[in-house]
Amino acid sequence: MNLSTTFDPMAPDQTDDPYPLYARARREQPVFFAESLGAWVVTRYADIAAVARDTERFSSAGALESSAVFPDEVTAILRTGYLEFQSLVQSDPPDHTRVRNVFNKALSPQRVAALEPKVRAIADELIDGFVHDGEVDLIERFAFPLPGAVIGELLGVPRSDLPRLKRGSNAKQILLAGAAPPALLAECAREFVDLQRYFGAHIEARVDEPRGDLLTLLAPSDIGGTAPLTMQEAVCNAIDLLAAGHETTTDMIGNGMTLLMAHPEQLAALRADPSLVPDAVDEILRMEAPVRGLFRRVAVDTTLAGVALPAGARLFLLYGSANRDEQAYPDPDVFDIRRRPATPHLAFSKGIHFCVGNALARLEGRVAFERLLARLPGVRLHPTRPAERRAFIILRGYERLPLAWDAAPRETNA
Repeated sequence: MNLSTTFDPMAPDQTDDPYPLYARARREQPVFFAESLGAWVVTRYADIAAVARDTERFSSAGALESSAVFPDEVTAILRTGYLEFQSLVQSDPPDHTRVRNVFNKALSPQRVAALEPKVRAIADELIDGFVHDGEVDLIERFAFPLPGAVIGELLGVPRSDLPRLKRGSNAKQILLAGAAPPALLAECAREFVDLQRYFGAHIEARVDEPRGDLLTLLAPSDIGGTAPLTMQEAVCNAIDLLAAGHETTTDMIGNGMTLLMAHPEQLAALRADPSLVPDAVDEILRMEAPVRGLFRRVAVDTTLAGVALPAGARLFLLYGSANRDEQAYPDPDVFDIRRRPATPHLAFSKGIHFCVGNALARLEGRVAFERLLARLPGVRLHPTRPAERRAFIILRGYERLPLAWDAAPRETNA
């Protein structure tokens, strides 16, 4: 079996369970070229950590741009927006440092900690809506709207706009893969440009009507705001905030509940001792990283793990593989919520691109699992409605996750 032609994150078997293939790659060919991505895939923890630390040889600038050749109609639509995506995750120093300073202020520990009562209130409000039903699609009714409401609150956009924003964010993922019929690519291009225009209009509005939200902090100084950003950078970073602060948390919640359902002894331990929840969140992130991996570009001719890499080549850093590397973790395929490894997981990346929103993600995960387990007795996978994973290159999570539990009867007025 040739890894170059076999590896395809969009393939159904690799969407369902990619980990045997990851393990084989680490053993046999830890750095290999994947035809499906047009990129070299890096699978071992040590190699990925080395790349993440070395911004001289491995650049993030433009690394997330699609390598697909789009039909002329699609390119024409994309040209009506920002054809190049300039964001924190796609930048190198000194631009990265300038943009990161804006985010450090926006997502300070104090700002995140102050959100906990709001996150708890939203979680309980959502659970109130289905707790008596005995079954639910967790993604639709909880895992998607919870972080959506939180990031919406931070950004300063209404909850009612979240479906529109999700369409644009999903469209960006489909465009990144590029493997879709021309009509769908054209529709995705329109949705993505609509998302850019949405944030552009809201950021411009913050100049005259500033609020205590992140879009106000992103408003560029050259149009009367305070941020040392261009409008293109402000819009692109707002879009990345939406994806990084919303969809990844949705995936973490779905992945985590599935892991707990598959390991009833771990679920029982968590119910018996809720103080284990923070460690459980990190173990969930290690076992099922919501971000499968991210791209880099090779800046100069170099080698990695004995493989020659030419300048301009793309790398895909496979965090999901690194987090199960036998050289980094004992029994890496064992889900253990009491695990406190000496080696930190790479779900939040490493180096200068370590996730700026990691504290928010951990807060949302902790609150989500605490409230779901406290309020859904006997929660389990639905016996007749199967879960369905999403097929994206970068994100790993569920489209649908039906659950069931022992619901208490509704109270009725006599």
